[in-house]
Amino acid sequence: MLNASILTWLTFLPLAGALVVLLLPGKGRAPQIFSLLLTLAIFGLALLLPAYFNYHLHGFQFELNIPWTSSPAIRYHVGVDGLSMWLVVLVSFLAPLGVLISWRSIAERKRAFYSLFLLQQTAMYGVFISLDLILYYGFWELSIVPLALLIGMFGRTNGRHAAIKFFLYAFIPSALLLVGILWLYAQTGTFELGPLQHAIQRWGTTGAHTAAVWFVSWAFLVAFAVKVPVFPLHGWLRDGISEAPAAVMMILAGKLGLYSLLRFHVELFPIAATHVAPLMVALGAIGVLYGALMALVQTDLKHLAAYATLSAVSFIVLGIYAFTAASMDGAAYQILNESISASAFFMLLAILYDRYGTYDMRRLGGVAARMPRLATLFVITTLALVGLPSLGNFVGEFLILSGSFQTHMGFATAATVGVILSVGYMLWMIQRVFYGTPAVGGATLMGTDVNWRERAAVWPTIVLMILLGIASVFWMHAIDLSVPGMIPHALGTHSALYARMAAR
Repeated sequence: MLNASILTWLTFLPLAGALVVLLLPGKGRAPQIFSLLLTLAIFGLALLLPAYFNYHLHGFQFELNIPWTSSPAIRYHVGVDGLSMWLVVLVSFLAPLGVLISWRSIAERKRAFYSLFLLQQTAMYGVFISLDLILYYGFWELSIVPLALLIGMFGRTNGRHAAIKFFLYAFIPSALLLVGILWLYAQTGTFELGPLQHAIQRWGTTGAHTAAVWFVSWAFLVAFAVKVPVFPLHGWLRDGISEAPAAVMMILAGKLGLYSLLRFHVELFPIAATHVAPLMVALGAIGVLYGALMALVQTDLKHLAAYATLSAVSFIVLGIYAFTAASMDGAAYQILNESISASAFFMLLAILYDRYGTYDMRRLGGVAARMPRLATLFVITTLALVGLPSLGNFVGEFLILSGSFQTHMGFATAATVGVILSVGYMLWMIQRVFYGTPAVGGATLMGTDVNWRERAAVWPTIVLMILLGIASVFWMHAIDLSVPGMIPHALGTHSALYARMAAR
C-alpha cells in the first residue's frame, strides 16, 4: 500500500525546488540543471500513482484528511480518483519537457523563470488533488499568479498587456467563486467535497435554497469557463498564447478549467448542471466552429495556435455537457490527448521561432528542405491534432461525437464540421510553411535542424500520442471508475427534465 503522503510530496516538492532555485547562481546553467533533475524525480514519483492505483475500487485513493483549522473548519483533505490521478501524472510528465524546451530560449532572469515555473507546478498539483474547497481555492488562486508573472516578464513583444488581461479575466470571476464557497460553508459548516455533494443533492430534492444554489453554481461555472476558456470568455487567450514562452503555453489553457468543470460544477451541482447543459453544449459547438474559422484566416502561427486551442477545448466542453457515458469518457480522455498534442505543437513552434525568428507564415516556406527532422515532427503532431486514426485524439473525438449525437445531434454535427475545418487549417499551415515556395526576402535560417535536447523534449510526446491511440484501454480503465459515475449523479431526480431538454 502506497503511503498517502505521496500526494503531499508531489505537491510541495516543486515549491521547495522553487525556493532552492532562487538561491542558485544566476549565471550558468545551474537553474536549468536543477529544475530538470527535480522535475524528472517528481515524474518518477508520480508514476507510483498508476502503479499502486486500485483499478477495481471506485472513489478517491491515497486520501489524507487531517484538520487544519477548527474555525472555520478547513481540512487538509487530498486524494485522487481515476480522472485526477492521470492529470497529476500528466503535469509531472510535461514539466521536464518544459524545462528542456526553455533551456536556451530563457537566457535572462533564469532564476525567476524556473522558480515561477516550479511554483506553477505546485498550484496545478494542488488543484487536482484537493477535496476541501478552501484548499482547492488556495491552489486555484495560486495558479493565476505565476502564470501572469511568467507572461508579463517573458512575453515576446507586449507581455505586460497580455499578463494584465489574463490576470483580470481570471481573478475577477475567482472572487465570485470565493463568495460561493463561503456561502456553502455558511449553510453546511463544511468545505469538504463529499458532504457538500450530499447537502446540495438533499436541497435539490426538498427545494431548499434553490435560488441561492443556482447563483452559486453560476459563480463556479463562470470562474471555470474563463480559465478553460469557453466561448465567448476567451478574450485573454490569443494575447496570452502569443506572448507566452513555450513552457507556459503548455500549461496555459485547458486542464485546470476542464477538470474543475467536471469535478466542481457537474459533480457538485448536478441539478444546476442539467439546466445549463443545453447552453454549454451550444457554446461548445460555437467555440469549435469559431475557433476553426478564425484559425483558417491567420498568418501568425501563434495566433493560429490560440484559435486551434479554443476549438479543441470547446470540443471537450461539448462532450462534458452532452451527459452521455461515451461523451464524458471521451471528454476526460481528450483532456489528456489535447494537452499532450498541443504541448508538442507549442514546443515545435518554439523550435521554429528559434531558427527563423518569426511566427509569420508569409516569411516562411520550404522549411522541410532545410530542416527535414523538424518537418517530420510537425507532420506527426499535426496529424495527431486533427484526429488521425491510431493516434490519441481520434479516440477522444470519436467518443465525444458518438456520445453527443445521442442527445444533441445538431450541435454534434456542427462540431463535426469544426473537426473537418481543423484538418483544413492544419494541413494548409504545413503545406505553406514546410513545403511551399520559400518567401522572397523571407526569414533567414539561423542554426541547424532539431538538436538532441529538442528531440528529447518532443519525442516523448510523439510516443505518448501513439500509445494513447493504440492502447487507450490502459488509461480508460481508471477514467471509467470516475467519470461515468457522474452521469446518474448529475441527472439524479432531474433525469426526466434533462430528457425533455435533449429532445428539443
